[in-house]
Amino acid sequence: MSAALLVLPDFLIIIFGWLLNRKLGFSREFFVSLEKLIYYVLFPALLFQSIVRVPISMSTAAELFFATAAVAACGIALSWLAWPILRAPSFTMASLAQCGYRFNTYIALALAPGLAGASGQAVMALIVGFAVPIVNLAAIYALARNQGVGFVGALLRNPLLVSTVLGLLFNLAGLQLPQFIDILFGKLGVAAIGLGILCVGASLTWEPGQTNFKLIAWMLTIKLAVLPICAWLICDRFALNALERQMLILFAAMPPATAAYVLTVRMGGDARAVSLLISIGTPLSALTLPIWLSLIS
Repeated sequence: MSAALLVLPDFLIIIFGWLLNRKLGFSREFFVSLEKLIYYVLFPALLFQSIVRVPISMSTAAELFFATAAVAACGIALSWLAWPILRAPSFTMASLAQCGYRFNTYIALALAPGLAGASGQAVMALIVGFAVPIVNLAAIYALARNQGVGFVGALLRNPLLVSTVLGLLFNLAGLQLPQFIDILFGKLGVAAIGLGILCVGASLTWEPGQTNFKLIAWMLTIKLAVLPICAWLICDRFALNALERQMLILFAAMPPATAAYVLTVRMGGDARAVSLLISIGTPLSALTLPIWLSLIS
């Protein structure tokens, strides 16, 4: 399957989500409730089950973990480099910086099976599991520091972080889910991906206001162009197999996470600027993702 056709179904769902919200009478309040369901229930179940299912040992997973951490660290450093260069207000910077290094895991987990089957989705889930604590720590710390919110409390209330840590501990302890729980989480996970992508489309909006477009352009350049190159170079430094290289570069090429908007709203950041960045970056990734998919496949 060509790279363009691989991403087409998911971007059609994004368009459908936009149509449901803007043209077909499904209110924004409906999608806000749906986002809460995905954020607090469906996606944590998907992350937990996916991580538990992947055979993990400290020796085999160490290289992938350090490579994922290096990609996340590059994204964080390059995003915050905009602060001294563009001199953005700290309120806006704390909100938008996360869009340079947080990844749309809904799209990543949807594309991985099309590129490399079930094994691709398993590796992608492991990368997500490694990356989520790192990028969430960075995003929550910046917003909590800027808004005066308790950092530890914000971490403990983050369902993606909690489910990821529990999944890793469960896996490393050699435990297995009972079959009926595994089936239940599997069904919740399937719903998470489809509904998550639908909510991506519903969240797209255009409210420029007084937004710093230079800062938005900086974050999108980092996220869609520079960070995948960094991931490619990082893969050369670690002993990753071909499948792990593919999935890590694909992960780095993802558009900004819609969860960044949810977190910004929850913590009182500049939600309008984050929404606008995601609304520009997600359609733009429809052009950049096929390029990266062609290169890695």
